[in-house]
Amino acid sequence: MRSAKEYTYRIFWSSEDDGFVAIADEFPSLSAVEDDQAKALESIDGLVQDVLADMEESGETPPEPLGVRRYSGKISLRMSPEQHRRISMEAAEAGVSLNKLILSRI
Repeated sequence: MRSAKEYTYRIFWSSEDDGFVAIADEFPSLSAVEDDQAKALESIDGLVQDVLADMEESGETPPEPLGVRRYSGKISLRMSPEQHRRISMEAAEAGVSLNKLILSRI
């Protein structure tokens, strides 16, 4: 069974909830709201542990943690022909490849 510690967590302040919201990137339907960051992390970690246990019990495969996924370094990007033309011209004017120009903007 995977450990809840392997997953990616984010904690942020929410004025609407008047508390710290904790989310797990790999489990977008889960969240926890607490009055301090440490409690929020503890709560979301506990929720993920519970979900992982339920998934194991039912024979489901849990999502692969972002930190252990393998990435190729390649992405497919779609844009309008007008955007493609504009950015290609910018790259040519800058004397760099289209790839380098896009990477410099990320």
